[in-house]
Amino acid sequence: MTTLTAYRQVTINKNGVPIIADTTMKVVELIGAHQAYGWSPPELHFQFPHLSMSQIHSTLAYYWDHKEELDADMAQRLEYADHSRKKAGSSPLAEKLYAQGMLK
Repeated sequence: MTTLTAYRQVTINKNGVPIIADTTMKVVELIGAHQAYGWSPPELHFQFPHLSMSQIHSTLAYYWDHKEELDADMAQRLEYADHSRKKAGSSPLAEKLYAQGMLK
């Protein structure tokens, strides 16, 4: 079950996560690409052609109106990924490549 927001193209899923309407893409995924690469709305549309310009602009508006909450969520996701990567350690392939001098 989803709940409509004041943003026609953004819904909140049953776990409380903002999703771009009619997709499975999280708002933070589009915002992450926007921030990481500095992509404009037309470039975001080029990179994610399954999204309409309306979906992209609505998602950006949702982000700016919920910036603190979404920035905290993205920071938490990054921290979790970093922790998981450190916990997992190097893969056997990476160790082999390090030993051969192919990775630094």
